[in-house]
Amino acid sequence: MNSPMRSPRGHHPSAARRAPALLAALGTVLATSLAALPAQAITSVESDEGITWEIHDAAPPSLDTGSIRTASDSPIQGFGNIFVEVEAPEGVAEPRLNGEMVRGFGLTFDGDASYESTQSVDFAGVLVTRGVDVETSGSSIRFLDSLTNTTSEPITVSVSFGGSLGYGEGETQGLVKSTTSGDARIGTDDSWALVATPDEDTRPVGIAFGEVDRMGNQQRDPFETPLAVEGGEASFYGFVNEIEIEPGTTASFARFVTLGETGSERLETAAQSVAELAAAPDLAGLTVPEVCTIVNWDISALPGYDAAVCEDVTALPTPAAPDAPAPVTSVAYDVVGKTIEELKADMAAGVVTSEEITQAYLDRIAVYDGGPQGFHAFITVADDALEQARAADEARAAGEDGELLGIPIAVKDLYDTFDMPTTGGSRALEGFQPEQDAFQVAQLREAGAIIIGKANTSEFAFSGGFSESGWMQTWNALYPSKTSFGSSGGSAVSVATSMAAGAMGTQTGVSLYAPTTGASLTMFRGTDGMSSGTGVIPLTWYQDYAGPIARTVTDLATMLNATTGTDPLDPLTAEADEHRPEDWSDSLDASALEGMRLGYLPDSFDSNYATNGTGEFLETQLSMFEDAGANVVQMSDPPSNGRSPSGSRGMEGWARYIELHENFPYENGNEVYASDAVLPYNQRSLGDTPRLTEEEVEAWVEYRDGYKELIAEWMDEYDVDAVVYPGFISDMYNNDAQTSRLTSDRSTGVLTSSVGLPTVVVPAGTNPNGYSTSLQIVGRAWDDATVLGMGYALEQEIQGQQHTTFAPALTYVGESTSPFVDVSVEDMFFTEIAWLAEEGISTGWSTPQGQEYRPLQPIARDAMAAFLYRMAEVEDYTPPTTSPFTDVDTSDQFYTEIAWLAEQGISTGWSTPQGQEYRPLEPIARDAMAAFLYRMAEVEDYTAPTTSPFTDVATSNQFYTEIAWMQTSGISTGWEGNNGTSLYQPLTDVARDAMAAFLYRYDHLED
Repeated sequence: MNSPMRSPRGHHPSAARRAPALLAALGTVLATSLAALPAQAITSVESDEGITWEIHDAAPPSLDTGSIRTASDSPIQGFGNIFVEVEAPEGVAEPRLNGEMVRGFGLTFDGDASYESTQSVDFAGVLVTRGVDVETSGSSIRFLDSLTNTTSEPITVSVSFGGSLGYGEGETQGLVKSTTSGDARIGTDDSWALVATPDEDTRPVGIAFGEVDRMGNQQRDPFETPLAVEGGEASFYGFVNEIEIEPGTTASFARFVTLGETGSERLETAAQSVAELAAAPDLAGLTVPEVCTIVNWDISALPGYDAAVCEDVTALPTPAAPDAPAPVTSVAYDVVGKTIEELKADMAAGVVTSEEITQAYLDRIAVYDGGPQGFHAFITVADDALEQARAADEARAAGEDGELLGIPIAVKDLYDTFDMPTTGGSRALEGFQPEQDAFQVAQLREAGAIIIGKANTSEFAFSGGFSESGWMQTWNALYPSKTSFGSSGGSAVSVATSMAAGAMGTQTGVSLYAPTTGASLTMFRGTDGMSSGTGVIPLTWYQDYAGPIARTVTDLATMLNATTGTDPLDPLTAEADEHRPEDWSDSLDASALEGMRLGYLPDSFDSNYATNGTGEFLETQLSMFEDAGANVVQMSDPPSNGRSPSGSRGMEGWARYIELHENFPYENGNEVYASDAVLPYNQRSLGDTPRLTEEEVEAWVEYRDGYKELIAEWMDEYDVDAVVYPGFISDMYNNDAQTSRLTSDRSTGVLTSSVGLPTVVVPAGTNPNGYSTSLQIVGRAWDDATVLGMGYALEQEIQGQQHTTFAPALTYVGESTSPFVDVSVEDMFFTEIAWLAEEGISTGWSTPQGQEYRPLQPIARDAMAAFLYRMAEVEDYTPPTTSPFTDVDTSDQFYTEIAWLAEQGISTGWSTPQGQEYRPLEPIARDAMAAFLYRMAEVEDYTAPTTSPFTDVATSNQFYTEIAWMQTSGISTGWEGNNGTSLYQPLTDVARDAMAAFLYRYDHLED
């Protein structure tokens, strides 16, 4: 076949292994000119057409998706990413990030025009790689995505290629202008499409995609959500293909993105260009196997195609995927979702030690944070974390106490720590080790906290939309294709994924509230000066605020007790002790909103570009305040404080910070920002901007003090105690764009940072598209405790927190010792029995030899009642004075538990002439066990299969539905019979080891 090249291209990185037979058919690769940034950071390739393509490769911040961050004068904002979803073969675990944006290719830039995978990404045995080639002499870029089935079974795979070509409506909306079929809607009969915004100064984007099965929304699960044809989501293109890949074979997808010119004739010329590309897709530089495995173009239809060339091609040589750490922990105690309050209570009760808690978090960090599929929440993990924890345990044993004794806390890598580097998220400060802690870090240590590590941040806290440092970019904990927001994204994600119990972040604009909203957590930003900024790398002096992120408002109060107050080295905190409550938890009252009058601004709930109902949903959530006893009133826009004073608060902040450090590597902030090690898009030319003069400092203090008084007068005018703002007023968006508009819409006008007012953020459920959001309560200056109390009351009313499903509990593998002398760590059900003991569900029997569990002994019905009662964590239950059963006396050891079981309808016992009998000492049979758990789970809308999963359980069996549910839910799979059939043995007594397994699986159903 003749060369399908459209124009000369840059070298493919695999040029050294080209096959001569196909090279002759495909044509030669011509050298082209190129200008590129060094591979020390996100790489950019500039073409002869004046187009700069920014590519997310493995270079810092190491997003490693291969997608286009942005391209010159185009609407591209995170385009060219792929989402992959596989139907895992039977017996193979579903990939943790199945259906999410693929990253971790190890994409390496060749210094010319190409990027190649140095490792694959494993989706249940389907290895995914990609290559990216930029046409430096023209205006297009090629993506080759290859999927190789390394299993012995056929696997169905769905792949969506795309991203954002604009946003919102009007001038920024990217709509289809033409297609192969001549209309403005992409269908299965099209092989190319042209997308453009109305702005003639913006380049149109052509996509040559070959075959497509359907169009999805690349911002909102492209496999389930169709592409919108109008509105704010019409710019989020997902080209979806579904294919069954046979064992030992590769399927590759070649797709092209091309940019047109600007001007009035742009659409016609761009459409012609992409049509020509689709008619003769440019495959130059690909290997023989790569071309032969392409499935979305009919390569047999290309001129000069020779079937013999591809006859023996099956699978591509594929780099291995990195080994993933085993999802296991050596600690039986499960820290997932635990609050600081719960951890403190369990340590005080002797249930767990700080060392065990810290090890559990370290195990989770090892599994979920690092590597290609990690969340990337930590830049540094403390080497001495366990040493700190052991010291806390010794202190507790000696009778000492502390607000955070033994609690692991992550701190944003802007806070100084004497025992770990402080980088500000920049390689410009790589290796810088302060000689002392930041004031708040020292306060945390004094309160007994374990500083478990330094959380990732956007470089120097520059970005509120992303958390991209010189080392990594953090992914969202709840929606792992989305941004974690900035700049405290690492702090929020560390808590939301249960890699730390709480975290410290900072906020100059949105950097506490945005990551907190994105992770469905709580945060508190106090009045200017309520907490110290000493030893915290600055962004904007006086507006910067360093404060806590936690799971609950109660946890916030605990952290505030440890961290707030007057710091002699920070003059802004002079009034803190005067206004700081003695104990922040004193303000936590579920009735704190009763009689309060809260204002809101309807316009703050309206997005000017998102059309997904988020603001409208949050406006309805204002009723939660009314349900809690508050009055909610509309307000007009707040007054402006006029023109702000002159001078650089950024340089003032750096001057104050550098004065604290004799070993700081730069003279001033100008030098820091001009370092060659700063990310290219953040780097600044070396300037000589001075710090503030004394007069300018005083002017800024007066300005912000006056602004606070002005807002207080405005609130007085409406007689309100606080003002409520929404968190986000849009969906959350993917992690690979450049513009903050495609992180979320946060343009609510909230006064927190611009004025310096106390604000608490509380999770408020999910928007219509299922993304977490929040409400913010903003009060007058120094009303901090009152605002925190309102947040607590709202939290109790709204119960809106969401939890990640992408960082489940690790499997406990046990240690060298067992809690029971008669249960070995090698026993089949050791993990489950150890869990039962750790949870306090069963303590066994005390004997001279030690605690015994008696695993093979049948479990009696009274003990079963006790197990279920403890597992349900029943509180404040008072049993009736008259027993519901004739054979259970009110003085019996387990009377309370048995009476509760009856009251819940879990067991009604047997009807006899003498009355209802429970038969407490009889063993419980496997069929009755199924019924107990089914009723306890309050199962609804379950329909048992018409064919029984077990040969010894008929569909007419009294407990057939319950037993079938046990099998469906994975609580019991039964036994394999001699002829390959499945047996349940319904009348067999349940042994105590099997009971532990049943309860363990039941408890982990939601995981």
